[in-house]
Amino acid sequence: MLLKYECVVCLAVSLFTGPYLLASHFLQHKNSCPIRASAIADHRLSGYILKFDVFPPPFYSFLLCASSFFSLTFCGETKGFVVMDTTSLDAKRRPFSLKMWPPSQNTRRVLVERMTNNLSTKSILTEKYGTLSKEEAEENAKQIEDVAFVTADQKYEKEPDGDGSSAVHCYARECSKMLLEVLKKGSSSKESKVVSDSTPKQTLFDISKGTRAFIEAEEAEKLLSPLKEPGNAYTKICFSNRSFGLGAARVAEPILISLKNQLKEVDLSDFIAGRPEAEALEVINIFAAALEGSELRFLDLSNNALGEKGVRAFGALLKSQSCLEELYLMNDGISEEAAQAVHELIPSTDKLKILHFHNNMTGNEGAFAISKIVKHSSFLADFRCSSTRVGSEGGVALCEALGTCTHLKKLDLRDNMFGVEGGIALSRALSKHEHLKEIYLSYLNLEDEGVVALANVLKESAPSLEVLDIAGNDITAKAAPALAACIGAKTLLTQLNLGENELKDEGTIQISQVLEGLSQLKEVDLNTNSIRRAGARVLAQAVVEKPDFKLLNINGNFISDDGIDEVKALFKKSPHMLGSLDENDPEGEDDAEDDEESGDDEGNEDTLESKLKNLEVDQDE
Repeated sequence: MLLKYECVVCLAVSLFTGPYLLASHFLQHKNSCPIRASAIADHRLSGYILKFDVFPPPFYSFLLCASSFFSLTFCGETKGFVVMDTTSLDAKRRPFSLKMWPPSQNTRRVLVERMTNNLSTKSILTEKYGTLSKEEAEENAKQIEDVAFVTADQKYEKEPDGDGSSAVHCYARECSKMLLEVLKKGSSSKESKVVSDSTPKQTLFDISKGTRAFIEAEEAEKLLSPLKEPGNAYTKICFSNRSFGLGAARVAEPILISLKNQLKEVDLSDFIAGRPEAEALEVINIFAAALEGSELRFLDLSNNALGEKGVRAFGALLKSQSCLEELYLMNDGISEEAAQAVHELIPSTDKLKILHFHNNMTGNEGAFAISKIVKHSSFLADFRCSSTRVGSEGGVALCEALGTCTHLKKLDLRDNMFGVEGGIALSRALSKHEHLKEIYLSYLNLEDEGVVALANVLKESAPSLEVLDIAGNDITAKAAPALAACIGAKTLLTQLNLGENELKDEGTIQISQVLEGLSQLKEVDLNTNSIRRAGARVLAQAVVEKPDFKLLNINGNFISDDGIDEVKALFKKSPHMLGSLDENDPEGEDDAEDDEESGDDEGNEDTLESKLKNLEVDQDE
């Protein structure tokens, strides 16, 4: 019998890596391989029948070995092998299916033993390249398997909906390739070790995938078992999306104690959801005590409804952290007292680069506590304190503290009540911030005065600004000249959000003029700005020809039907770049001021457009 070259290679390599690759080969080449797997349904049999129509006798024993991997029952036939699972006699026909990945620990152990044997005993290849000692062979086999598993697992993560056959193929291929490399390099050589100290190993342990669920002791034993393996290299753990009860916490406790000296990143977000307060606090105490003394760079405690009690329950952990670079406390019910507790418990934020406090009820007093943390975080690059109910006084305190954070790249203060005073304080703080790339200041009640103060400062600083979001701040056309000058100076700007303001045609046209010179611009949002036909037309003309432009949002305005037609005509070649217009009101607000500024007739609109196009925006003031 003559096999195709591809199949011969597959079988030969399988002598090294075991039947795992062979099974993968069946799934991937079932239409072309003479050794093929086919599903045979019988009306009396429920299970699957794996039939090898052509199978040389020498491979009988090899296939028997395969049975230990897949727990299949073998029945001999005169023409070949039939494998069947007859667990039920009344089930309906269904296609053959095997879930190939991940391999069990037993499979991985057997593979290491197989490769150790092939490296240290006589064979065709070892006769050519020489054998390794048993100890050397075992060390290399373990290293080979570990690297191959990580590589294959990463491949499987990218295609989790498959049967795992491609991951298995990758796993076996990597093992075979590295095993041959070791043999070629020979014995007693440092080069025979395929894994150097710098070879990446599996460092992330993540149980957050899948549906949100409660876990108790028994499930925790199974779920966390990989963390108990000797010599594991885990430095990052993510327990998010799993609600730990007391039993599960006690299972995790000794594991975390054994790992804490190697851990660098810990994600405990959303890990006590739905638990009674007393139980939740006790679980937190167990985790905090177990991780006390670890030197973490990343800590996420978000989505736990902590409040002051929860924050203080984490006290043992927080007090021992002096190297934190990233801290996340989002949606945690951080009140004024809780914010003060955070400030008291964390001994040092000298190295802090990312601090997120989104969606809490911090208020002004809490903002004072947070501002003390910020003031001593001179390396802060990403600060988020959005939706935290901070008013004018707290906003001023936060903004003044931000003056020391000259390494800031991303600033998000959205959805607070800073007011004009907060805007002016922020403008003073940002005068020396040369590294800012993203600024999110929407819904802060800044008004014209606060926005003008900020625009005048940002015009001279933040040369690398890419995102500017100041939506919902009651900005009118009076602030447009200063705002346009600032925007025009940002040559790297990609996103601009001025939605839900009152710029109208006058302000829109002034800003549109400077947009023409911004070649990197990708998204512009001026929804709900009382814009009419003239402003919409000029804005559309300013962005439609940009090479990488993606979206213009002018929904919720007062553009006439003719104006809508004009805009759509401009985007005829790229309609996907124009956002929905389903909330546009062509009738608009028809008061005297509107008539004077924009007019309802085409003549007045064209006159306004002509006047404003001749208006020069001074970008050097």
